Amino acid sequence: MKYLPDLIKGDLDSIRPNVRSFYESNGVPVIQDHDENSTDLMKCLFALEDFEASRDLRQYRIIFLGGLSGRLDQTIHTLSYLHKLRKRRDRVFAVTDDNVGWVLDSGEHEIEIDHTLLGQTCGLLPVGIDQTVISTTGLKWNLTEQVSSFDGLLSTSNHLLPEEKVVWIKTSKPIWWTTELRLSAFESAVE
Repeated sequence: MKYLPDLIKGDLDSIRPNVRSFYESNGVPVIQDHDENSTDLMKCLFALEDFEASRDLRQYRIIFLGGLSGRLDQTIHTLSYLHKLRKRRDRVFAVTDDNVGWVLDSGEHEIEIDHTLLGQTCGLLPVGIDQTVISTTGLKWNLTEQVSSFDGLLSTSNHLLPEEKVVWIKTSKPIWWTTELRLSAFESAVE
């Protein structure tokens, strides 16, 4: 009861009747949307954007729980959708049991590192682009004007350094930044 959503929206093709009934009986609107040109994830984000616009609100920061595990086609959709969202939203995060990731647009970025929440492993991934040129500081294996692509070098399994509080990244094209979560710290933050 503590974590009831404000809204459930989608094509509802996989919702079990007892689950739908539970949420409806607890006052959660359940809206069926038959639009075949958008996924359930997109439908929910459109609903949030409509809510923000109707109340003239500043953009919420968005955290997608899940979306980067399970079916590969759905994972690729999440990666693609967040890549597209960077053009109209401030940071949108994807969080799994093990990782947090988001798209860094082209340019320079300073990421404050909370070592109590983040594990050591991180990656800079050129997803959805042909290649990029990356420079970094604050990592165990820093990059200097390094070309990164699926056909070449990928900075996976890089490490955050315990003494570094900020990671600086410069990229010529958008990339995915992902870091490992310390599960115990994440569980206590949620509680």
